[in-house]
Amino acid sequence: MAQTSLEIVSPEKRLLSRSVDMVVIPAAEGELGVLPGHAPMIVLLQGGTIRLYQNGQVTDRLYVAGGFAEITPERCTVLADQARPVAEISATEAEKRLADAEAAYATVDKLDITALDAAMESIQAARAMVEAARH
Repeated sequence: MAQTSLEIVSPEKRLLSRSVDMVVIPAAEGELGVLPGHAPMIVLLQGGTIRLYQNGQVTDRLYVAGGFAEITPERCTVLADQARPVAEISATEAEKRLADAEAAYATVDKLDITALDAAMESIQAARAMVEAARH
């Protein structure tokens, strides 16, 4: 079976670089499956879980807080704001992050659209982290 070259990079380091049968990424418009031969595009990512597939099975799961993905027929490059393997995330840590994001939202000036949007993105990413930690 043909494969797609996948690379996941965060500001800290390159987390992963390998070939996969398919990768599912949390695009802002919804989950997006990337197979070999996919149409070229650049997509905005929201907080969520990236799932890597080999032989029809999920082999790895990585949490991303957001970012971008560049997709070509041969590869998928994820430029993540933050990323880490789901196995390294504790439910306690994720729930604290969500509580902190919600507390920060409560103090945001609701007339400052930029700050409000950033606070809402933080909550969404934290909720995605909680969801990832539970699975």
